[in-house]
Amino acid sequence: MAGNTFGNLFKLSTFGESHGAAIGGVLDGCPPGIELDLEEIQNELNRRKPGQSAIVTQRKEPDTVEFLSGIFEGKTTGTPIGFAIHNTNQKSGDYTHIKDSYRPSHADYVYDQKYGFRDYRGGGRSSARETASRVVAGAIAKQFLSGLKINAYVSQVGGLKMDKTYHELDFSLIESNPVRCPDPDMAAKMEDHIKDIRKEGDTIGGVISCVIQNVPIGLGEPVFDKLHAELGKAMLSINAVKGFEYGSGFKGVTMKGSAHNDAYNTDGTTKTNFSGGIQGGISNGMDIYFNVAFKPVATVIQPYETIDKEGNRVTTKGKGRHDPCVVPRAVPIVEAMAALVMADYFLLARAINS
Repeated sequence: MAGNTFGNLFKLSTFGESHGAAIGGVLDGCPPGIELDLEEIQNELNRRKPGQSAIVTQRKEPDTVEFLSGIFEGKTTGTPIGFAIHNTNQKSGDYTHIKDSYRPSHADYVYDQKYGFRDYRGGGRSSARETASRVVAGAIAKQFLSGLKINAYVSQVGGLKMDKTYHELDFSLIESNPVRCPDPDMAAKMEDHIKDIRKEGDTIGGVISCVIQNVPIGLGEPVFDKLHAELGKAMLSINAVKGFEYGSGFKGVTMKGSAHNDAYNTDGTTKTNFSGGIQGGISNGMDIYFNVAFKPVATVIQPYETIDKEGNRVTTKGKGRHDPCVVPRAVPIVEAMAALVMADYFLLARAINS
């Protein structure tokens, strides 16, 4: 299986399956001498781990990261950073009922057709549990990028959508509720909606917004290696993501060019930021902001019709421990992938300019 590595110079390779002994990764290219706060890395994992509230999967995993290499006396050595997160609460029996059939909108069918074999226990390699490894690497990237601020938050659940821009929000409130929405009133409505959806045995999607601040001018390369293109790839590589837009996004098509153009101030900043902090694929020093759309989780706890390996129509029912809405736990994943992209482009800029 190819495609297990992300990045050019700041490079992450992940391994493991949802119900295997462990998941983990190797982070290569991190410069030496970076002082790491290991407790903060664990805190980032805790934001993603299952069982943290009543509106997420109740799988109970401590998700404790164990570092195997690349760190000495609290600092990076410049050698590959190896790490593992051991699985301790697998219930593989929850999946025996679908070992010979395919869950709609899951990767089951295409994995079987491509590889001639699949790990049906929680989806195996296609499980979103793989993203825990990305959060570890992203937490390291954040500490390398100590001058940047990367904040993601839930801005929409189903039809419930905030009408505030990120300038109007207090990011310190993101962790004040289980939805990770910085608008307390909207967060309460979102939480109630997710609970109602869960009672129905159904799922719901949502949108995570992300803002990257204090970005220097000049990150990104024209043509094929545009900064926003790599951010889009990073976000679309996350499980359940169906859409990505940055800056004005799709709303920009309703505007005239005269209104959409970002006029310059004399210091090179712009009066508006419809460009989303990136022009010509290169950061312009303004805030980078984007939205990531997540589909409803495919596993619904109610009867559904599908096909088995012989192509026969069968009826089955989802069971096991699943998120009714993935976006609350996906917030640290979005931040992690953004951090990995930015760290990679920082190193690329350093290599080109050296």
